[in-house]
Amino acid sequence: MLHTYFPVLLLLGFVVVNAIVMLGLSHLTLRPRPSPVKQTPYESGIPPLGDAHERFSVKFYMVAVLFIIFDIETVFMIPWGAYYRQLSCTVPLANNVCPAGRMSLFGLSEMIVFIIILLVGFIYVWKKGALQWD
Repeated sequence: MLHTYFPVLLLLGFVVVNAIVMLGLSHLTLRPRPSPVKQTPYESGIPPLGDAHERFSVKFYMVAVLFIIFDIETVFMIPWGAYYRQLSCTVPLANNVCPAGRMSLFGLSEMIVFIIILLVGFIYVWKKGALQWD
């Protein structure tokens, strides 16, 4: 059984050794020469404006959370699309094709229910005003 995991262990070992070697070489060859120009943060070639510890509105976080929620929706839709034929056939597929008269709306109805639940949540957030920038 060990021989089945050997390639994974070999890759893991290579990654760890490679990381240690790169960190060690950079530590040995580094000559720190700090200057005020090197210590300033880089912002796309523009001099930084304001303090880095500035407070942000909660609206930024709300939009980020909503983006993550709807991004996860896409993650669930990809496997559904890959298995749509199998979900919509009442018998096992024969040569990757559903026999005539054996199609069902199960696969489609499952995704419609999922999208309706997300749409209700989106409308709720919209009506609450979480997407408005006052």
